[in-house]
Parts: sequence; structure tokens; C-alpha cells
Amino acid sequence: MAAIGIDYGTSNSEVSYFDGKQHHFIKLDEDVEGAHKIRSSVFIYYENELPTPPISMIEAKVAQIKRAISDQIDKAKDGYYEAPDPREQQRYSDRIDSLRVEFHNLPELQRRAIEILLKDMTVQDLPLKQLVETGKFAFGEEGFRRYLQTPDKGRLIYSPKNFLGANLVAGQQHAFVGLIAKQLEFFRLSAQEQLNMTVDSAVIGRPVKFHGTRGQEGNEQAIEIMTQAAQQAGFLQVEFLEEPIAAAYQIERTLDKQTNVLVADIGGGTTDICCITLSPDKQSNLNRQQDVLSVTGARLGGMECDKNLIIKSIAPTMGRGLLMRNGLPVPPTYYSDMCAVDDIPKLNHFFSEEYWLDIAQTKSDVKEPKLLARLLTVQEDKLSARLVNSSRLAKEMLSSKDSITLPLHYVEQDYDVNIDIEALKSSMQPWLSRVKGLVKECLQNSAQEPEMLFITGGMSLSPVVRKELGEVMLPHLPLMQGDAFNSVCEGLAIQAAKLTTC
Repeated sequence: MAAIGIDYGTSNSEVSYFDGKQHHFIKLDEDVEGAHKIRSSVFIYYENELPTPPISMIEAKVAQIKRAISDQIDKAKDGYYEAPDPREQQRYSDRIDSLRVEFHNLPELQRRAIEILLKDMTVQDLPLKQLVETGKFAFGEEGFRRYLQTPDKGRLIYSPKNFLGANLVAGQQHAFVGLIAKQLEFFRLSAQEQLNMTVDSAVIGRPVKFHGTRGQEGNEQAIEIMTQAAQQAGFLQVEFLEEPIAAAYQIERTLDKQTNVLVADIGGGTTDICCITLSPDKQSNLNRQQDVLSVTGARLGGMECDKNLIIKSIAPTMGRGLLMRNGLPVPPTYYSDMCAVDDIPKLNHFFSEEYWLDIAQTKSDVKEPKLLARLLTVQEDKLSARLVNSSRLAKEMLSSKDSITLPLHYVEQDYDVNIDIEALKSSMQPWLSRVKGLVKECLQNSAQEPEMLFITGGMSLSPVVRKELGEVMLPHLPLMQGDAFNSVCEGLAIQAAKLTTC
């Protein structure tokens, strides 16, 4: 029996097994050479016809058909009473009898309703619960490639983790249990096959605060969804460990004496900070909560930087800031809604026909309609996730370059946007201020001062982040070197190994 660590991230996920001496990372994406990370996004799709619409949609359509038949019966009655002779009356009487039979033939009405619905229905019309229960799943690069090639065939859930603490309506919570269970089962079976042993336990990383606005209630909901999903995926035992603490367990193995360490885990969707006492003498201890001096976090990750960069550098080339004839600017909500890949209701609204009409009307009311045409293309072709992904790539490229040209040819032929490092820094400043606020909060709540600083998570690779935290804010703390991407998963695997020895 084996226990694995699962870093279920906002942007990427990974799995590791610790044998007591070294880590074994599980290859999760066959389409990426030598990579053990996998996109956390999931594409749920249908190769051929869509499934039968949900009962509620069928019942509503049947009621609509019945109303239309009733109207026809009323018109036939009017014709009957106005008929000039008995022969004409009989024709209307036969028509009324036929319509009444049609009105009460429920199986035929349901068949007609389904036929009409399937003719006009798209994947976006399906409830997420039905999509999860009836669709096919594609993970990693395969899923993202399918989404790029045939976005109308399915729905991309860009970051399932971001929804776990949100206010989920009826059926959505059950849907996310099923969706994440598919991912966790894929992780478990991949580990089982590559390790050649039964995998039945896991320690899963969790942020201090899940993405959402519901506080502790949202955190509890997220853990409940993840627990149910893990059980459904075949795990007999599952525990959760806050991600910055997991990272601390990994770097503890590099220390030769007791040290207070400030760990800043800055990922794609959340930022978590902890101050913890580490010691090589405590590595085998299962419960280390007494060593945690302070911990805090917020739904504040790199994805917000991706969105900010779009608003700052890309949206102006799509009409943001243009004035309409009445002197008012083009609604800025167009662009924030366009980026809402982690908010299903908002994104569905952005993709609606009503929203298209609103943008189209605004397009006809500005001096440079070509710019709004680009926004309209993103809306019509459902390119929001692709655009956010392009912004993420731009952010990563600007980590090593002063300026780049970002090709957006999937929006418009020869459409390129020039972005420089100053634009990136400017777009990151509001986000960085909030990150630094979390660091201050953690330091204020800690009874002891940290002696070292360790920055991990995808955003830790940004020179802007490292400079602001390491050189500007905390220059007195030695900066520990470590793996920005793997430290959390390695720490989770170390904790998981303790489960099998207890």
C-alpha cells in the first residue's frame, strides 16, 4: 500500500511518492515530454450528438408546445362559430378533436420537445451536473488542444479549484465532486501503474483560504467537496495539509539546526504565507501544528496578474478607453467579464446572445469599430480562456526579457500586441501590494521573528516578486533557494509517507 502527495493547483497539478529517501514524481501528461505537471483545467466534451436535455428543459418546452396547441384550439373554435355552413363547421370540429388528441399525447409531446431542444441546444446550455455525468473528459494538453480546436463541442473548466469555496447553486456542488473525482482517480491510477503498487491514501494540499467570498463556510465546503471526490476516486484515507506548511516540510530536510522560516507560497489562484519553526529533529513527527507560529492567506494568485495584464496592455487594443458618441467610455465591464475564466456564471453571461448584441451596438457607436470587432470575436468564438493563457505566457516571457510581441492571430490575422516589462510591473502593483499586506499580517501574528525567507509557487519565479519581497520588503532575511514548482508536492509526499508508518 502506498500514500501519495497531491498538489492540486489552480493552474497545474502534480503527484509525488516519497519512499523515505527520495521523491518519485508521477508522469501525468503524455503530451508533454518529460513533464510530471499537468494543467488543472478539464475539457468535458461530446464527440457526436449532445445528450438528451434535462427533464426540466423538456417539461418547459412541452408546456410551451401545449400553449401553442391551446392557441390553435381557440382559433379553431372561433372558426367553428363563424363557419357559414355545417360542412365548414365539421372541418373545424375535426381540427379541434385532432388538436385535443395532440394536446394529451404526452410521449409525442416529449419527443417533439427533445427534437426542438437538440436542434437549437449548445453545450453551453447544459447544466454542469449533466455535463459531468454524460460527457467525456480530456485532461492536460490533450484537453486544452481539444478546446482550442473545437470549443463548441464541450466546455473548458479552466480552474476547478477556484470554484470550490464559491457560492454554488443547486447541482453544481455535486457536479464539482464528480469532476474532481475524475481528476483524482486519474492521478491515483497513474501513480498505481507507475509505482507498481496499490495506492489507497493521499495527502492533498489546500490553500489557507480557498478562492471565494464565503469565508470559513466556503473553506468547509471546499474540503467537503475534495473529501467526497477523493473517496469517489478510490482513496480510502485522505488528509489535507496547508500548502505553505507542506513547502516548509520539504525545505526542513535541508536544515542542520532549528530555524524559524517565513514561507511565501504564491500560486496561480491563492497566496499563502506561514511562519513556522523547522528542525531536522522533528522530521518524523506526524503532527506539527504546534510549530506553526502564524499562517494566513487569500484568493490572490498569479491568475489575477494575467487578468490585470490583459486589462492594462491588451484590452486597449480591443476598444477599452474608447468614447462613445454620448461622451461615455466603452463599458469597462466588457473586459473584466471577458477575463472571468474562473467565474462560470459571469463567463456564461459574457458568451450570451444578449451580450453579443450589447457589444455589437456599442461597436456601431465608436469611431474605431475595428477595435471592438476584436472583442466581439473573443465573445463569439469563446476565446476567453485562450486569451488568459496568452497573457500568462506573456508574463512568463517577460521574466527574462524587457519586451515581447504577443501574437493574437487567433483573434485577428496579423494582430500583435507589444508589451514591455514596465507594463507588466504596472499591472502587478495592485496585486503585489496585497501580497505584501499578507506578509505583514503573518509577521504581526507570529510570536517569533523569522530567520530565513523561502518563496515558492509559480509566481516566485517572477523577478518582480522576488525583488519586492526579498530585496525591498525583507532585505534582512537570507533568501533560501529551492524548487519553485515542486516544493509543495514534495512536502505533501513527505507527510503522506508518515501515514503508512503510523
